[in-house]
Amino acid sequence: MTGKIDIARSGAVFVISDESERDIFISGKPQQGILQGDIVEVTILKHKEGSRPEGRISKIIERSSHRFIGTIEVKPNFCFVRVDSEWLRNDIFVLHKHLRGAKDGDKVVVKITKWNPEDKNPTGEIIETLGELNFNEMTMRSILMGNGFNLNFPKEVEDEAKKIDETISDKELKKRLDYRDITTFTIDPDDAKDFDDAISVRKLSDEIWEVGVHIADVSHYVIPHTALDKEAIERSTSVYLPDRVCPMLPERLSNHICSLRPNEEKLCFAVIFHFNAKHKMVEFKIAKTVIKSHRRFTYGEAQQVIETGVGDFATEITKIAEIARSMRKERFEEGAIAFETTEIRFKLDENAKPIEVVIKERKEANMMIEDWMLLANKTVAKYMARLKLNELPLPFVYRIHDTPDPTKLATFRSVAQRFGHNLMIFKDPKDTANTLNQLMEKIQGKPEQNILEQLAIRSMAKAIYTTDNIGHYGLGFAYYSHFTSPIRRYPDILVHRLLFDQLQGIKPTITKEELELICKKNSEMERAASDSERQATKFKQVEYLQDRIGEEFEGIISGMIVKGFWVELKANKCEGFVDLQSVLPFDTITFDEEKMELKAMPSKRIFKIGDTVKIAVEGTDINERKIWFKLVE
Repeated sequence: MTGKIDIARSGAVFVISDESERDIFISGKPQQGILQGDIVEVTILKHKEGSRPEGRISKIIERSSHRFIGTIEVKPNFCFVRVDSEWLRNDIFVLHKHLRGAKDGDKVVVKITKWNPEDKNPTGEIIETLGELNFNEMTMRSILMGNGFNLNFPKEVEDEAKKIDETISDKELKKRLDYRDITTFTIDPDDAKDFDDAISVRKLSDEIWEVGVHIADVSHYVIPHTALDKEAIERSTSVYLPDRVCPMLPERLSNHICSLRPNEEKLCFAVIFHFNAKHKMVEFKIAKTVIKSHRRFTYGEAQQVIETGVGDFATEITKIAEIARSMRKERFEEGAIAFETTEIRFKLDENAKPIEVVIKERKEANMMIEDWMLLANKTVAKYMARLKLNELPLPFVYRIHDTPDPTKLATFRSVAQRFGHNLMIFKDPKDTANTLNQLMEKIQGKPEQNILEQLAIRSMAKAIYTTDNIGHYGLGFAYYSHFTSPIRRYPDILVHRLLFDQLQGIKPTITKEELELICKKNSEMERAASDSERQATKFKQVEYLQDRIGEEFEGIISGMIVKGFWVELKANKCEGFVDLQSVLPFDTITFDEEKMELKAMPSKRIFKIGDTVKIAVEGTDINERKIWFKLVE
């Protein structure tokens, strides 16, 4: 089989393959130089029905990343780069002729050019000397590079972006529905710079309200097969780290030309909905529009309007909040799962050092905008799915989410039981979704909320992009796509192009097979972006706790291996490891993976997933991004 390398935090190596229902565990010592995200060939050694398959890696097909940041050491006869990477522990040899002016001790970007399986170390060449960079800057760049993201746009891409004409011609205006004088606004996070969705609202009669979801018309500016388009495919997504954004598109496009900033005329692609007095949608139309946003709201400002009924466009915001509530209720009744994941953000000082960890609040304003985006995405997918070309469905990009893995769901149920929660699992996945919703509602605001939400999500299949629709289990939708964020997601640009071709009566200019290849790339880079964000968050958590050695916190056991367990702190969601073998050096420790518990004998101490424990911060390693806790008796 072929698949992608996934290295767990315990160091265990797995291969995720479309050809296997479960991830394949790589038994024994993995092949030299295996990196996170590498595409490999794996030979199955052992597989019993109902158990996880085991295998060995027989071939590396494609490297996940060829470029790394590190420190060069120059010797008389050879040079090597000590790499700053979570996944690559091997130094990279560099010949003197490939130094490109780098000197001993310089921070450099190195590209792997060759790595034979029998060689302990890869060979590479220097492609850039970085100069003086602080540790935070170096780490963030290393994370992005290590996950395959370009730090800078190639010159030809920047040149293309500079040449784009941002003026809107009269000829273009005549092709579009004119919404410039209709009440329109954006609602986004406080620190947002790229506004890719706006809402228009107007009352058409006593019975009918019109709500338009207007999305930045990125595909008007990003033309297929240009350097700009090729780079956007390569990146596939913007990456949001605690102190920066690595954008999919150059800033002139993402923050200026396409961004739906207030009091500026902008080109959009919209889905316009009509709702009756009972909040039921009676019709919709899809069209290109021109808008002029009248106000930029933050989520906090919109929330205040919802709660008080007072403020700019209070009537309009109150109305779209009412309709959104009805849509949300209906969605959950039809089988959507109410995952409310806990997100954290860091308050940083002028040197990007975290001074506070803040748990993000999701209030009704956030959910309201999410409801409208979900409706637009679903509507576009359903519209395209019903169209045919030569008796076959039109090629299209769907966002799909398969039903959960029964084994993972059973594991989640046993963990939930440790917290006193019972989860019924039914043959019909829709019935299971209803019981999951009841559980998600029950744990809101409780200490175990974040851990159970994360475990529940891990028990689910991963959502991906594909041309073959099977529906979206988590949302309870038979048809779903991504249409609403083309500034930061490439699949949305594809969807805009395919949709516009259809509206104009043009046959698709891309085949299903070509589309599927891009979908696969987009899914892979989405995973890489998620890994980048997780690694950067971990780095900031370590940085936050390194000045708090000895401080005591209360936490919940969130994961375990035979050596010990991880604890997530209740106050700030930072996670660290308790080494039981050092805490109880004279005990024999056994790990029951099925029960998810550690037993120490002869002291008779038992530790279970979900137990609340008191810990003190024992130590941190900023280079390894690790935190160690010790138990406080």
